[in-house]
Amino acid sequence: MDTNYFNDFLSSSDTLRMYKDERLLFSSRKKMLLPIIEYIDTCSDGNRDVVVFDKLVGNAAALLAVKAGCAEVMSPLGSEAAVRTFERYGIKYHLVKVVPHVKTPAGKN
Repeated sequence: MDTNYFNDFLSSSDTLRMYKDERLLFSSRKKMLLPIIEYIDTCSDGNRDVVVFDKLVGNAAALLAVKAGCAEVMSPLGSEAAVRTFERYGIKYHLVKVVPHVKTPAGKN
């Protein structure tokens, strides 16, 4: 996927964008896992090999990306567990920074 799309995403208020063949399928400004769950509930039927832009990817988001039919994930921040999930399911990933754990807003793993 073209890095211009990713750079545009990073400078936006969106927390999640889903693309298929460079066509925007879904975007959201909601927090945490709500956007990808909403995408799965409303848009994922028949859409496979989508590209996900997410502001933060922990293992739960990675597992939901698998369910969403994701082929590639791009994010500025992801967890080591998310990397293992992407590798296990053959999903390409581009993470600017990988951290041991993603913490909740309350500071818990």
